[in-house]
Amino acid sequence: MNFKTLGEFIIDRQKDFPGSSGDLSRILSAIRLASKIVSQQVNKAGLARHILGGVGRENVQGEAQQKLDVYADERFIEALNNRGNVCGIGSEENDDFIELNKDGKYIILMDPLDGSSNIDVNVSIGTIFSVFKRVTEIGEPVALEDFLQPGVEQVAAGYVLYGSSTMMVYTTGNGVNGFTYDPGIGVFFLSHPDMTFPNQSKIYSMNEGNLMRSSKGVQNYVKYCQEVDKETNRPHTGRYIGSLVADFHRNLIKGGIYMYPSTDSAPDGKLRLLYECNPLAFLTEQAGGKASNGKERIMEIRPTKLHQRVPYFVGNTSMVEKVEEFIAKE
Repeated sequence: MNFKTLGEFIIDRQKDFPGSSGDLSRILSAIRLASKIVSQQVNKAGLARHILGGVGRENVQGEAQQKLDVYADERFIEALNNRGNVCGIGSEENDDFIELNKDGKYIILMDPLDGSSNIDVNVSIGTIFSVFKRVTEIGEPVALEDFLQPGVEQVAAGYVLYGSSTMMVYTTGNGVNGFTYDPGIGVFFLSHPDMTFPNQSKIYSMNEGNLMRSSKGVQNYVKYCQEVDKETNRPHTGRYIGSLVADFHRNLIKGGIYMYPSTDSAPDGKLRLLYECNPLAFLTEQAGGKASNGKERIMEIRPTKLHQRVPYFVGNTSMVEKVEEFIAKE
């Protein structure tokens, strides 16, 4: 067991950000704290009625909010606000961005509880987060332009997975590292240093119920994955949990591609560029993979609105480039 804690690791890496005065470290510490609180509640999901089921309203995406969605959103906002160096937060659960300390240098974009429809059936869920430096003047109120930055401007991104164990995986642009939570002593330990996608990859992850609503290129790629070809080690294996963080994490560990393409009913795709796609794209590229909308690099897309959706293909570079080939032939 590696006995280096997340706190120690964050402090050691402060030297990578000489101009931040520890600001980024404090943000990561706030996320660590909130994730512990949320993890504790997730582990009670079969026992505590106050965190099961819906709250009877929808979020801005038209999705039914779960009680734990709201709880997680509140805990992360509270923890980040208490650090004082965050000027604003954009959350998948809120219609508009939230203004915090106008003297803060950073803005946070987050999906506080990804996969929340799986809460009641005891399937892994997660938190996704992204950190940017503001572009408006410090001391002025945060503005929409602070949030509508392309993913290449991210200074940190990561996710927390609430599964058989709770893990935090993040990058600050210097590789990807994973930490596993020991609930007995309340500490995250470095368990997965220098994470990269393995060279061998044969998992494809997609809700195939949407396949016939997808483009011909995507349909042909899935057919390609299912074909028997010993030379290219096919057929590939289909694995789909329906919780983005869980599917992504498995593919990062074992190698594979996650796909949520545009469909007839969702021509812009389903996943949110700012809260889901950009953060995982940053992690992916730092781990040697690729993230695309099928035609262009996800992190180069300039957002036009807070809750913008995009088609998403993310994982091993070879698999993402292969699906791009099929899409280009449409």
